[in-house]
Amino acid sequence: MSIRVMMVDDHPVVRAGLRALLEADARVEVVAEVDSGDGALEELERLSTLGGDLPDLVLMDLNLGAGIDGIETTRKVRARHPDVQVLAVTTFDAEADIVGALEAGATGYVLKDSPTEALIAAVGEAAAGRSVLSPEVQQRLVARMTSPATALSPREAEILEALATGATNREVAKRLFISESTVKTHLVHLYEKLGVDSRTAALRVARERRLIR
Repeated sequence: MSIRVMMVDDHPVVRAGLRALLEADARVEVVAEVDSGDGALEELERLSTLGGDLPDLVLMDLNLGAGIDGIETTRKVRARHPDVQVLAVTTFDAEADIVGALEAGATGYVLKDSPTEALIAAVGEAAAGRSVLSPEVQQRLVARMTSPATALSPREAEILEALATGATNREVAKRLFISESTVKTHLVHLYEKLGVDSRTAALRVARERRLIR
């Protein structure tokens, strides 16, 4: 019995390469490929409505350009189609991305530059509902667990990511649907955890530690 896979990636060349790699293994069948999060949700809904077989596994890139990103798409896929597993396959190894994807319901998280054998093995494990992580990702999670006092919460990571775009406190508050005073409170905690006293320094340290992209 083959593993039915959907690929979600906004780069055609990447999809073509990944498809060739996957289909070289007789156990894997690529049944769909789309270039956006919205496209993924629409295709799954179409298959579900028609009564067709849904994929066993969605390979999800995180940066999908315009529209919803891979983390939000993962959250919606898992909520609407709980039997469909999601494996994040991306170039990003920042802690915010890893934690965000796993909390959204991804079964695993692997990097695109993983060896072919490791990627195929990850597809098999994730399709079966078993957690799988690239070694680099495991190291980041272990570091987070062994230093909980300095680990960023998901909300703190969201605020840092927003600040990295140049947003003001007011703009961050509006984007995250929280008050400006709440943003300021989070910043106080962020500065303490990172050992800094300004947003510029916070962003620099966060990037150095691979907490954000």
